[in-house]
Amino acid sequence: MRIADFKCGFKIAPKKSDRNSFVNRKCLFYWVGGIILAAILIGAAFYFDEAMRAFVAQHQNRTVKIFMRNISRLGDWTEHFAAGVGLLGLAWWWRSRKWTRVFFAMLVALALAGASARVVKIAAGRARPSVKTEQVWNGVKFSSRYHAFPSGHVAASTAFFAALALANWRIGFLCLPIPLLIGFSRMYVAAHYLSDVICAAVLGILCALAACFLLRKIDKSPAASAGV
Repeated sequence: MRIADFKCGFKIAPKKSDRNSFVNRKCLFYWVGGIILAAILIGAAFYFDEAMRAFVAQHQNRTVKIFMRNISRLGDWTEHFAAGVGLLGLAWWWRSRKWTRVFFAMLVALALAGASARVVKIAAGRARPSVKTEQVWNGVKFSSRYHAFPSGHVAASTAFFAALALANWRIGFLCLPIPLLIGFSRMYVAAHYLSDVICAAVLGILCALAACFLLRKIDKSPAASAGV
C-alpha cells in the first residue's frame, strides 16, 4: 500500500463518475463531521481547563509525578524522531516500499507539527499553569514559561501516530495510548492546560493529513512517475 492509497482523500477511486461522486460525498461528510467534533472538543476543553487543573492538583503523588516527568521526557519530539529514523532505516534495509513511505510520512508529519506548534506557542504567549500570573495570554513571548499553548509534545506525538493510523488503523489504534499518556503527563506536571493538549492533538491530526497529502502529490508528480 502506498501513501497515495490512504483513505478519505488519499485513496485513488475507480474512474467512474458515480463512484467518484460517492467518494467525494463520503469524504465531505467525514470532513464536516470531523470539524464539528473538533470544535466541540476544543470548546469543552477550554470550559473544563480550571476543573482539570484543580483535579490534577488534588491528586498529586510523588511517585506518580516522577513517572509522569519521565513520560514527558521520553515523549518529546526528539525521541519520536529517533524512533522514526530507526524504523525508516529498517524498512529501507528490508526493502519494504510500503513501510518506507509510511515511516517517512510519520517523520514529515512530526516535523510539520513541531514547527507549527512552535510558531503558535511564541505567538500566543500563554502562561503555563505553574506560572503565577493574572494575565494568561500575553502575546508574543520567547520564554518557555509562556509556551503553554499548544503542547508541542502532544502535537508531535499525535501527528506521528496519526500518520501511522492513516496507513494502518489497527496498528495506529494500538499506539493511541502513547499520545494520550503523554498528554496527561504534561497536565500532571503543570506544563499545560487541558485545552493546550486537545488543541495540540487536533493540530497533530491536521499535520498528519497534510503530510500524507503532500506525499501523495509528490508521488503523482511527473518526476516521480518517471522514476527520477
